[in-house]
Amino acid sequence: MKNKAQRFEYRKDRVRNKIRILATGRPRLSVHRSLKYLYAQVVDDAQGKTLAYASSLSKEVKAKTKGGKNLTAAKAVGELIAQKAIKAGVKQVAFDRGGLIYHGRVKALADAARAAGLEF
Repeated sequence: MKNKAQRFEYRKDRVRNKIRILATGRPRLSVHRSLKYLYAQVVDDAQGKTLAYASSLSKEVKAKTKGGKNLTAAKAVGELIAQKAIKAGVKQVAFDRGGLIYHGRVKALADAARAAGLEF
């Protein structure tokens, strides 16, 4: 297990990555994972607006899945955020995993969003 200082450095990379994302000019696909649910939003930092939003609490996702904290829910959230982003006119995004490891539910969401048409 990583000690406290290592975990802090890992999370600090999130801020560095956000600065790099701003330089690309793309909106970012921000992911938040709680113990129960998964949230994703496409944010345009230049304007300070949320362009699309999806979570495992959405009606569309709840109809497809049993719970909000499994891989099937993450895939459904990924597909839904991709559909909403494309509808809002966004095809290319920068992936902001928020300091989370690219594994499990975060990876499933990203793969589903790519399969549904988002490019990052």
